Amino acid sequence: MKNFFLAPIKGYQYISKMLPASCRYYPSCSEYAKWQFEFNAPHKAFAASSLRILRCNQFFKGGIDYPLVHFKPPKPTALLKFNTFSGKINVIYWLVPQSTAPDNTNFYVLKDFDAINRAT
Repeated sequence: MKNFFLAPIKGYQYISKMLPASCRYYPSCSEYAKWQFEFNAPHKAFAASSLRILRCNQFFKGGIDYPLVHFKPPKPTALLKFNTFSGKINVIYWLVPQSTAPDNTNFYVLKDFDAINRAT
């Protein structure tokens, strides 16, 4: 289901590489939408991506705007029970907490571009 929404975004990104960059935000609006659809439910991702595209004009300042996702991390004891993997893990995305509150479940999504270079 996720690939259904990601395919048009990837197609747009392929075509837009041939055009000059014009997005006022980092990450670009298409990359923001891609990350939203990878981590959120489709209706939430569509709403967040649409609002971001509407903000990408000369009336808004732009800047750094990372996607915000809702994620409840597993308890550390749950990780110890099922962690039988002892190999190398390539981290592509980092989830950074929005606040330091112990009950916080909102995270910013950051992409680790070095992980892509290490994988090739």
